[in-house]
Amino acid sequence: MATFPDHALPATLPGSDDGVVTREAWKALAGSAIGYAMDGFDLLILGFMLRLIGPALHLTTTQAATLVTATLVGAVIGGIGFGILSDRMGRVRVLTWTIVLFAVFTGLCALAQGYWDLLLYRTISGVGLGGEFGIGMALVAEAWPASKRARASSYVGLGWQAGVLAAALLTPMLLPVIGWRGMFVIGLFPAIAAYFIRKDLHEPEIFVERTARAPAQSSLRLLVADAETARVSLGMIVLCSVQNFGYYGVMIWLPSYLSSRFGFGLTQSATWTVVTILGMAVGIYGFGHAADRLGRKPAFIGWMVGAAVMVVVYSRLTDPMALLVAGAVMGFFVNGMLGGYGALMSELYPTSTRATAQNVLWNIGRAIGGFGPVVVGAIAGAWGFQTAIALLAVLYLLDIVAVWLLIPERKGQELA
Repeated sequence: MATFPDHALPATLPGSDDGVVTREAWKALAGSAIGYAMDGFDLLILGFMLRLIGPALHLTTTQAATLVTATLVGAVIGGIGFGILSDRMGRVRVLTWTIVLFAVFTGLCALAQGYWDLLLYRTISGVGLGGEFGIGMALVAEAWPASKRARASSYVGLGWQAGVLAAALLTPMLLPVIGWRGMFVIGLFPAIAAYFIRKDLHEPEIFVERTARAPAQSSLRLLVADAETARVSLGMIVLCSVQNFGYYGVMIWLPSYLSSRFGFGLTQSATWTVVTILGMAVGIYGFGHAADRLGRKPAFIGWMVGAAVMVVVYSRLTDPMALLVAGAVMGFFVNGMLGGYGALMSELYPTSTRATAQNVLWNIGRAIGGFGPVVVGAIAGAWGFQTAIALLAVLYLLDIVAVWLLIPERKGQELA
């Protein structure tokens, strides 16, 4: 691993090793979790709204689809750019910029008159969204005590599930009443809440201390500072890619899989999908506590084994009630690991590159994982959905190898 100067070595900071969670730490968690909920809520409601936006603005099917792509591209750009800025200028300040950028351009989406202005608004609002995950995770990791760091990052991860569930429950009720323009206005409320929670936050002490004495360095270069660090970064890219590939590969195709194989209607498919999401939420919560008690590597490997087994089991079930129960268990393992990435990457990289690592590595994984629906769809078209979902197990075996060989254990250590 890279040798960092003395000022970058771990030091005991007030409240960092006594297990006490301060009011400031809870506020950091709330602001980060709500921001991540906004991310999940926004992306899902866009999917619901495309069928109305297309006819209203006279969009082709391809143009409507590119609105989702533009949001994801913007998120990758924003994640990398804002992550680097956050390591230089502060977590709280840059998070505030991301939320303002998202809020302004989400509001403008409600006023869109055609394809090109809506595409621009979606891209720039995506840039704002992109900074949320990594910077929020870094902020929480630096604010919470080491003994509870993994569960804190899992609580941030639960924000995404809350946002997705809120979108799944609210959109069918509100969309027919207020239309797609009104839904974009609704999307502003999480952003406003996150802004007011964050506006009184202070930068974590470790960030203030480290940056006050640290020489200017390229936070991107520190991700590959030497052979060992580059190996860790490679391992994290594998983990983040498989996480996103498995999540999108399962969740995008699950309704179609249930419909084509069992003849489920929209309501039935939605019920099965919501149960799977609830299983994911329980898995995220459980993972954080397991990682704090057992260690990061044992928790990741345990969840990966569970994911590999459950996707195979799920693909072979034929009884609807068994599918319902197995879907929750599959969700528990497939997305439960989301709760650990914030703590893991925070411990693997120093303060001077922590937010950059979170956002760059996660967004590389998001970009690669974005091919999940395409690959699963192609395999499903050739050999059926059963085979496509079962083959996801191979990816989790690759994940286990990456954790075992490339990722060191840093449970309970103070941040560098």
